[in-house]
Amino acid sequence: MPIVITDELSEEVVMAKGLLDLASGEIFRVEYDDWDVEERGLPWEGEDYEFTSGTLSNNGKDVEFKIDVNQVTGQYSVSATELLEIKVRAAQLFAGISGKDLALGGPTLRASAAPVPTKTAGKTAAKTAAKSAPGGKPRGSRFH
Repeated sequence: MPIVITDELSEEVVMAKGLLDLASGEIFRVEYDDWDVEERGLPWEGEDYEFTSGTLSNNGKDVEFKIDVNQVTGQYSVSATELLEIKVRAAQLFAGISGKDLALGGPTLRASAAPVPTKTAGKTAAKTAAKSAPGGKPRGSRFH
């Protein structure tokens, strides 16, 4: 997913674009806007670095989240907990699905699900199978 990355420095804000992998939480293809990495280094390397955040946008709606920076590898990423929160908030904001619907398969998600068989339907199917099977026994069943 395309995201906007914001590195907050004590007196400056550095903007970048990147791609968030919603499966792993890793952020790839980071491209800084108006920031020369060769001349100034990476934004998080400076003593005035404070934190990094991200924004996922869709149709004028935004979901903001915390981004972690691995200062050894230089990799931006999102923690598993934060990634789950992003997915829930994005679904709520962009698709109008509630967290309850996501977790429990609520009414929004159940509308397209196949109907659940009832006990009566199961008994009717067993009687039909018994009538059509040779010897009057349902196929595949054991009788003692």
